[in-house]
Amino acid sequence: MKLSFYGAARSVTGSRHVVDAGKTRILLDCGLFQGRRDQARERNQHLGFDPKSVEAVCLSHAHIDHSGALPMLAKGGFRGAVHMTRATADLTDILLADSARIQESDCRYVNKLERRRGRQCVSPIYSRDDAQKIVKHFRGGAYEQSVSLAPNITARFHDAGHIIGSSAVWLRHRTRGNSTTLLFSGDLGRANMPILRDPHPPPPCDVLIIESTYGDRLHDDEEDQRKEMAKKLVQHAIQHKSKILVPAFSVGRTQDIIMRIKELVNNGEVDPIPIFIDSPLALKATQVFRQHPECYDEETYRTFTASGDVFAAKYINFVSTAKDSKLLNRRKGPCVIISASGMCEGGRVVHHLKHTIEDEANVIVIVGFQAEHTLGRKLVEEWDTVPIFGVPTK
Repeated sequence: MKLSFYGAARSVTGSRHVVDAGKTRILLDCGLFQGRRDQARERNQHLGFDPKSVEAVCLSHAHIDHSGALPMLAKGGFRGAVHMTRATADLTDILLADSARIQESDCRYVNKLERRRGRQCVSPIYSRDDAQKIVKHFRGGAYEQSVSLAPNITARFHDAGHIIGSSAVWLRHRTRGNSTTLLFSGDLGRANMPILRDPHPPPPCDVLIIESTYGDRLHDDEEDQRKEMAKKLVQHAIQHKSKILVPAFSVGRTQDIIMRIKELVNNGEVDPIPIFIDSPLALKATQVFRQHPECYDEETYRTFTASGDVFAAKYINFVSTAKDSKLLNRRKGPCVIISASGMCEGGRVVHHLKHTIEDEANVIVIVGFQAEHTLGRKLVEEWDTVPIFGVPTK
């Protein structure tokens, strides 16, 4: 068994790992590199290996830094199957289409500037048609179900607890009465998080590929502090009739926030407060959560069996149209607005920032990682003035 790493080595994004087992080549994940536009684009132009040489792909989860380069396989002549859990298949379908849409939009913007400078235009790494082509290769299965990748290679997917459908991939390669096992962790979640089950310990293995993003840190159990903070924020908004604006990633973080506030309301710790989820992608992602209760933890599953929809309440509203999104800017508090993008670099959240940031009664809550140079990072660093649509704003 030979391993080759084409990404997520000495860097976090661009997860692509090739396993050569005898004459069979297996690809673990096929993600995009993320970072500054020009640098990421250069790294994402080439996979580093011939897609036609790959027999099968195992995808750990749907996040774009693990799945986002899959359409390039189809463009390059890949004809095998892409194996993953059912929830990951449904979610990846949505995220790849969104990734292609963003690339097309980004290229239109860049090319407008390049034409003015007399430079050559750029093309998207892949199109929405390319994304749809690779989806036809998807094979979704159940957790801990054995899947044959080749006559002598099997795979199993074990719950990683990271996002819905996420898994650690366990491979077995049999040769002449012997076998070698390999475990690829994907991204690992934490215990006692809302909605999803805790990571499930996989079987022993001979070879381990494990993520180490937070490998040198001990995470404190801050769940009680998070609940108390959420409680105080909601109480503040109700008391001051103000807005809580939460820039949040559409997958995982948005659903967590909904459940945390809903739990406070159900326990009688806060009064119901209108919640608006203003992100088309979050709406689609939440639908995937609804379709896959097999991924829920025990508490969430009990809620599901009792109500049929863990994200439903009279005060929870999903905003689908741009018109309704604009109406939110005129709405008075109290309310919670959860919107994308999570780093405030685009999407509807920037419009909400423009209309909320200057009122001291309003609260902007940053709940996720903010990359360097992003508007979200500037908010975390408490810049006195930040650029919103190119206008310095205090």
